[in-house]
Amino acid sequence: MYQLPFEVPEMTYAEALAHVRGALRFGICPLLETVEDMLAELGDPDLAFECVQIAGTNGKTSTARYTAAILAGEGLDVALYTSPELVSYTERMEVGGRPVSEEAFAHGVSAAKVAGERVNARRSAVGERPYDITEFDTLTVAAMVVFAEAGVDVAVLECGLGGRWDATSAAKSIRSVAVTGIGLDHTRILGDTLEEIAGEKAAIIKPGRTCVLGAGTAEPASVERVLLDQARTAGVVPVLVLPSEESTLAPGSALASLARCAKSPETSAGPSDGLPVASFHVTKHPHRLGAPLELDVTTPRATYAELAALKPAYQAQNIACAVALCEEYLGRALDADALFTSVVQCPTPGRFQLLRPEPPVLIDACHNPQSVEAFLAALADVAPDRDERPVLLAAVLADKDVDGIVELLAGAFPRVAVTQTASPRALPAAELARAFSDAGADVLGAYPTVGEATSALCGESYVACGSITLAGELAALFR
Repeated sequence: MYQLPFEVPEMTYAEALAHVRGALRFGICPLLETVEDMLAELGDPDLAFECVQIAGTNGKTSTARYTAAILAGEGLDVALYTSPELVSYTERMEVGGRPVSEEAFAHGVSAAKVAGERVNARRSAVGERPYDITEFDTLTVAAMVVFAEAGVDVAVLECGLGGRWDATSAAKSIRSVAVTGIGLDHTRILGDTLEEIAGEKAAIIKPGRTCVLGAGTAEPASVERVLLDQARTAGVVPVLVLPSEESTLAPGSALASLARCAKSPETSAGPSDGLPVASFHVTKHPHRLGAPLELDVTTPRATYAELAALKPAYQAQNIACAVALCEEYLGRALDADALFTSVVQCPTPGRFQLLRPEPPVLIDACHNPQSVEAFLAALADVAPDRDERPVLLAAVLADKDVDGIVELLAGAFPRVAVTQTASPRALPAAELARAFSDAGADVLGAYPTVGEATSALCGESYVACGSITLAGELAALFR
């Protein structure tokens, strides 16, 4: 069992939070050496277990959750590392399907803090500039300590940003990876084009690892080419996840278009010709909140029929990606009965989540045009008449594709209210209101905080989306 190699003064949870939040001043520093040196200082806790890593612009959190649930159903002790949290920082680290305790979280942060101090003291002593240890650096190192001390078999790691320089990529025991999809996100850091962003995420495909490419990576062809080129360079044969040609997907959705030209070993032509395919077939759409999604998943190893989830239809591609990824990690087919239970019971907080049944309040963490399209397709299943839909409450982060998000949402709701979250990256409510007005939306009001928005909408039904932070702040208010 892993043990810390040196004494660590223990912080309280409040002190740990203060330390983590203080690290926000460093922003995002794409530098793997920081985390690598901190882990080495701690005696390599990341080598105490194996890792599965998931990158992507959309769907990676849900895919990570389904992957962790499926592996746990196979009898493994599983940890899960995701970001950001909806309500509490402890949600970023899960062991055995539950967020770690505040004491465990604080202990991990305490260890990361001391490791960072020791590394930087040694750098200063030889005239090197100390590292700027970011919030994500600290949390990633803390998670590795917590998971190692918990004695888990495998940790499922969601990339926070890109892949090449993401802190999770410092883990030395990554065995399998997945890329769920590519969209314009974090363009100031990852690049201005889909191909540049794909290159950053594709960097997690390395020799000796198995790999799954989710449905969102198949188009455009230039993005798929970047990922497949990296796989070829690494000597890796990826499994491609695609909707089956007969899959009953929402008309007009990106996946429905993809299904019409879905590749299979018999029909594929192009850079992915001959590669193994995992296909999914949506057999039943949920036509009201709380109704099940049903699907079949066929992989190169097995067919898993009649899987079910109390989720919207867009989760089908994430479930299929997780199934394929678990098979690749285990190197075998899954237990079909255990798989059914794992999928149907897997929680996906903040994803098409009903916070209040009457009057209904629904949140979704969609935060870029691709995820907004998926959300609106799911909404069309349960509320097809635009004029009868409730108020939209929107908040967007300034570093996202604001115009793309607004353009999609403005025409989908009869009335719109806007707000801004507590995130320092939040777009001011007044600017967001102007964007919606320019897009032709009927804007009811602009509220400087989420609390003021909920007070103004008290007693009304509304749908809230546009940023993960909005979903989180609302989830906290409705607890």
